[in-house]
Amino acid sequence: RGARAKSRIAKVTGAVVAGMNGGWPRPLLSVYAAIFIDAFHVKVRDGQVANRAFYAAIGVDLEGHRDVLGIWAGTDGRGESAKYWMSVLTEIKNRGVSDVFFIVCDGLKGLPDSANAVFPLATLQTCIIHLIRGTFRYASKKYWDRISRELKPIYTAPSAAAAWATIEEFE
Repeated sequence: RGARAKSRIAKVTGAVVAGMNGGWPRPLLSVYAAIFIDAFHVKVRDGQVANRAFYAAIGVDLEGHRDVLGIWAGTDGRGESAKYWMSVLTEIKNRGVSDVFFIVCDGLKGLPDSANAVFPLATLQTCIIHLIRGTFRYASKKYWDRISRELKPIYTAPSAAAAWATIEEFE
């Protein structure tokens, strides 16, 4: 039973990798309202098991539809860098994207300069999840759940005025 499960996992993984390699070079839309970029880490067995970074870019078109623009496997021993993201964004531009209104990302140092070098008119916006995680640095861990619950009405407020009112209440 264990060998069959491993064989099935290998087949599924092979299909995913083939899809990644064969599906991404397609042309993209010329304009996206937003592109979300981030890295995620997966345990990969390549001789031995190790964490490996994968970089994802997801676009939102002008009608609000999401589109996976690509997933790139990072190399061993190299962390996320603004230089790497610049190469990813350049590839996206070379596949036909001429304008992006917002690039949503984490607070990686140097990323604003790299992104604006490729898409000079894009506004960089820090992802709300990364902003929330950043606030936890200033509070004891025992308060994280409460802070998380009390921040949600701020970032889900229907208007800027309602968000400011909620911020004042939170303070």
